[in-house]
Amino acid sequence: MSDTTSYPPQSPTFTPHKIGQDNIRILGLDVHNPVFFVSAVLIVAFVILALIFQEGTAAFFNGVDASETVAEGSFRDLGLQAWLVNMFDWLLLMAGNIFVLFCLLLIFSPYGSIRLGGKDAKPSYSYGGWFSMLFAAGMGIGLMFFGVSEPLTHYQTSVNGGSWAPLTTTGLDSETAQANAMAATIFHWALHPWAIYAVVGLALAFFAYNRGLPLTLRSAFYPLLKERIWGWPGHVIDALAVFATLFGLATSLGFGAEQALAGLNFLFGAPLTDTAKVILIMAITAIALISVVAGLDAGVKRLSEINMILAFVLLAFIFVAGPTLVIATGIFENAAAYVTRIVPLSNPFGREDQDFMQGWTAFYWAWWISWSPFVGMFIARVSRGRTVREFVTCVLIVPTVVSIIWMSTFGGAAIDQVVAQGNVAVTDAAQELKLFVMAQALPLTAIVSFVGIVLVIVFFVTSSDSASLVIDTITAGGKTDAPMAQRVFWAIFEGLVAIALLLGGGLGSLQAAAVATGIPFAVVLLAMMYSTFKGLREEKALTG
Repeated sequence: MSDTTSYPPQSPTFTPHKIGQDNIRILGLDVHNPVFFVSAVLIVAFVILALIFQEGTAAFFNGVDASETVAEGSFRDLGLQAWLVNMFDWLLLMAGNIFVLFCLLLIFSPYGSIRLGGKDAKPSYSYGGWFSMLFAAGMGIGLMFFGVSEPLTHYQTSVNGGSWAPLTTTGLDSETAQANAMAATIFHWALHPWAIYAVVGLALAFFAYNRGLPLTLRSAFYPLLKERIWGWPGHVIDALAVFATLFGLATSLGFGAEQALAGLNFLFGAPLTDTAKVILIMAITAIALISVVAGLDAGVKRLSEINMILAFVLLAFIFVAGPTLVIATGIFENAAAYVTRIVPLSNPFGREDQDFMQGWTAFYWAWWISWSPFVGMFIARVSRGRTVREFVTCVLIVPTVVSIIWMSTFGGAAIDQVVAQGNVAVTDAAQELKLFVMAQALPLTAIVSFVGIVLVIVFFVTSSDSASLVIDTITAGGKTDAPMAQRVFWAIFEGLVAIALLLGGGLGSLQAAAVATGIPFAVVLLAMMYSTFKGLREEKALTG
């Protein structure tokens, strides 16, 4: 796409705007004014203040210390994350449901035949390379962190009962508890999150490749805002996308750093200190910078494919070395449990499992939404030439199937160790350590654990690299060939934001930051979805 790309004259939404025309070129940079400067200044200020006032940051995100007296249920009592999900859990769950229904509508509608880039466009990547980049960017670190810990946690709460148990507060027998636990886990990683990504990715790809608009979030709102997207409404949308991407990514990087350090401690006795976390994030960010400089094809694509191979090897080993028959039958049983429970799990009203719905589902949906500008734009970058039906089906269904297999393998092996072998060590271990403790009961423990650490680190690198590419595109007015120094700047500050939040309240602060950006962005995505539908309808009317 060239810098002079504009809508073709026959388009029903013609605009004379040129990509990058509002950019400022200074000190070798090529950045959008004011999106880059507002975003950069606020992010730099946040990092500095969070590092200086670490205790205040922790209290803001996680709530006050128990020794302080504040009103129960107030913002200061609950902390940012708990207060937000308590107020807006219904919005997040409803939005997730709407995104899934919208994607299913597109698959079976006449709009599914529209090709991204025009009827003669050809895909730039093979299915294998495309799927690898989709999955590595989408949720790689999360699957490593939660693959064992989430099914086990839901199983324990389902057996014990209480409002943290999915769907019911009554203690269940082991078999039903397993079904509920796996259904709840798959629910958080299957159709709903990928529907969120599909909505954003489709909007960006369609308006960039079929309408010649910049590859930024504001472009998706042209049918609604027309030329106003080049003014302050568009600036606000793009700036929100930058903040959502940075804080959503920081959450994932925090999870990755915690798990990688726990694995290094498990294998080599590395210290579990804040200093060690900072050094680890800095080291991995340095590796990410090398990938950033290498570019999309040589960097992200190659690392993504390597990671997919390693992930498949680890998955296959757990399947073979673990309870193979239990895992194999569990894949189908868990898929059935997910399908039969997806409606009650999606219900935002009248739930007795309030802690589960707010602490797990609402957090996940906010996290996925905050990730959506990053993953959606990255998917759009690599999806030119696909039809709308092909795009939505593959983005929705393929990762869902992989998530079912992944969670059934790792979660199934861990739950079997508890149920059949009485392995209480894996249930007692910290969340970030459960994967390695589960591997301890398998052959080749050290090798399996080391591969797990490598996977987490490489997922960390691909996520940071991809996010810096996306943020740079947004803050460069949609230009995809901006100076390398800008991507380097954002890659460095992605690591610094993760460090600032980890030191200022740990994982709780990271999660709260993702929720705080995810909730307002949910409203943005709902409007984007409607705007995309209008654009597709115009396209179909124009091309037939």
